[in-house]
Amino acid sequence: MIHPDRTIDATGLRCPLPVLRAQKALGAMAVGSILEIIADDAMAQIDMPHFCQQQGHILLEATAQKQGAHVYLIRRGPDRELSERVEISG
Repeated sequence: MIHPDRTIDATGLRCPLPVLRAQKALGAMAVGSILEIIADDAMAQIDMPHFCQQQGHILLEATAQKQGAHVYLIRRGPDRELSERVEISG
């Protein structure tokens, strides 16, 4: 069983708030920490995996719960460096 370092209850919040709450929490957590977020918004089933992929975090589990909620366990990934830099020549 995975024990999260922090839990956020985002039930009742609609898109994009569950992802924004996850983003804010993960930004304050150490690399490798685990966030548990509970959300009942149907869009979170699509948004959470995409968010993790885009930001370099690892979605460990997405488990359906009663009343349509899902529990997402996310391991915080390393800080992402800017892969593209715009240089201004002058």
